[in-house]
Amino acid sequence: MYNYSGGFAFRIGLPGKAGISGVILLVIPNVMGLCLWSPAIDAMGISVRGLQFSEKLGQKFDFHHYKSGRHSSEKPVATSQPQSLRNSMTYGRHTVKLLFAAANNDLMGLRGMALDWYDMSAKDYDGRTALHLAASEGHLDCVRFLLEKCSVDPSPKDRWGQTPLDDARNFGHTAVVQYLEHRVPTCPEKS
Repeated sequence: MYNYSGGFAFRIGLPGKAGISGVILLVIPNVMGLCLWSPAIDAMGISVRGLQFSEKLGQKFDFHHYKSGRHSSEKPVATSQPQSLRNSMTYGRHTVKLLFAAANNDLMGLRGMALDWYDMSAKDYDGRTALHLAASEGHLDCVRFLLEKCSVDPSPKDRWGQTPLDDARNFGHTAVVQYLEHRVPTCPEKS
């Protein structure tokens, strides 16, 4: 943010980077990143409209990174957001963490999340679950844990109609395929 770095941190309270082309990159930690572009820049080389948007965003949603309810008479940051937004942000963070652990064969992470009462069958925007990712990566220990210890649905379908067994087959993970074939109830063939 050039010479406005301190002012931006104080007023907006989010990590940001400006470019003299009129771009501002904003990061809302654990939520999203934004790229704003408007070519009109001020004397410091910062997008005028990008800065206005950043300020309005800060007024609408209390994402200020440095704000603390401990040293202020204002409401704590967490209660200033609508409950539904806080719930969906928390659920989203938990889901990302869960899917990341399953995709990376992090069995200890999955165990910790199960102990913390995470929804182990949570789905992402494509309907993919931790079981989908563990199966598609061939992580048999994670697949076993999710099915045997967490009792997740053995055959959830993503938005393309694919199950974890389909993913394991598609990626050639025979040990996972064999395990899932014995765990997934099969439908009787139509005569």
